Formats: sequence, structure tokens, C-alpha cells
Amino acid sequence: MKEKAVIVLSGGLDSTTCMGIAKQRGYDLYPITFFYNQRHNREVEQAKKIAEYYEVGHQHKVVNVSFLGEIGGSALTDQAIHVPTDGVKDEIPSTYVPARNLIFLSLATAYAEVIGAKVIYTGVTAVDYSGYPDCRPEFIQSMTETINLATKLGVTSEEKLRIETPLIHLSKAEIIRIGLDLQVPYELTTSCYLGEEEACGECDSCRLRLKGFEENNAKDPIRYRTAAS
Repeated sequence: MKEKAVIVLSGGLDSTTCMGIAKQRGYDLYPITFFYNQRHNREVEQAKKIAEYYEVGHQHKVVNVSFLGEIGGSALTDQAIHVPTDGVKDEIPSTYVPARNLIFLSLATAYAEVIGAKVIYTGVTAVDYSGYPDCRPEFIQSMTETINLATKLGVTSEEKLRIETPLIHLSKAEIIRIGLDLQVPYELTTSCYLGEEEACGECDSCRLRLKGFEENNAKDPIRYRTAAS
């Protein structure tokens, strides 16, 4: 019997690459997706398509955590806050969602305990990312310690829960190169923060994605309204 792995699946490029990596490593995939009233909530529908592509739609869980939208404080959860389109800067941008990965990994841990999984995959990266503090290796290390202090498995078994972050030290170009080799269905993914059917090509996420494909001499299979210069 295959070992189970929970995959935090946003419907974006990085988390879908994680799905491909976990599949290659032989895990039985249990994706979990979060609806948090995000501006780009079409990613939830794309995550469903990705789960079906990997033939694990019946194991895909979508969890409503829309209270994050009620809390606000981010351009992704508050329509009144502008999504930056003037290039990636060396600062924490308005698209940072307070405590998002803290909450997501906590709920992914609960799901892992329920299904008997000992590993959680998440697509955080500390290289080509938008300065989010909850994408750093220090956070993942601390969170791993915390979930093993807070769970039945962590306190009763020598085998501990693990958070796998196979992309954390990779650039976007390196991530895409791995995904192309694994035939990850990038045509099903969505990355644009504006959440429209056609990606804007100008927000941080679009810029990083386009640059990654360009550095691989590959064409991004999703549609763009415009391409950032």
C-alpha cells in the first residue's frame, strides 16, 4: 500500500509542481485546497481540474476558510487594496495574506491525522517569491516542530509528521524545468492575482511565472491579456 501524502494545492504553478513531485515519489495523493474569499478564487476550480488530472478527485478536499477574507489586510482578500503591477520589489507586498500558511498548514496537519498521512507537501519557495515571511525555511522548521507537539502522532510515535518543501530553494525557472520534465499540467494552473480568465501579465505572480518560462525557452500554456515588459 502506498504511503499517503497531503498536498496543499492552490491551483497555482508551484503547488501543482509539488503534486507532480509527490506522484513521482510514489505517494498516494490527498490534495487539500482552501477557499478564503480570495480575489483569485478561480484557483479553486483549477485545483479541482488538477486533482482530476492526477486521478485523485475523489480524494480532493476543499475547505472553506472565508474568515480570512473577513479579517482582510491583503490585496488578495480586500477589493479596496490595490494589487501591485509595477514590478517585483524587495519588500513584503500588499498581496501578503496574514497568517495564511500558518492556517493552511495547521488544517493540512489535521487532514493528515484523519487519513493517516505522515507527510504534507507545500509549494513554498524562498527564492522567487514575493517576500512573504511564511515562505521561509525558518517558518517551515518551526511549524514542523509545532505540529509534532500538537498532534497525537507527534506525541505518541517515534515517526513524526514531516512538511516537505521540495521547491523552497529553487528559482521559478528551476521549478518550471522540473515540472516540464514531469509533464505537470501547467495549462490547468492559474497564477494571476487578479483572478480573471486571462492572466494580467503584470502582477508579481504573472511576472515571475513568465520570466520562469522564458528562462526555459518554453511557452507558458495559459492565456495572457498582456505580457509585462
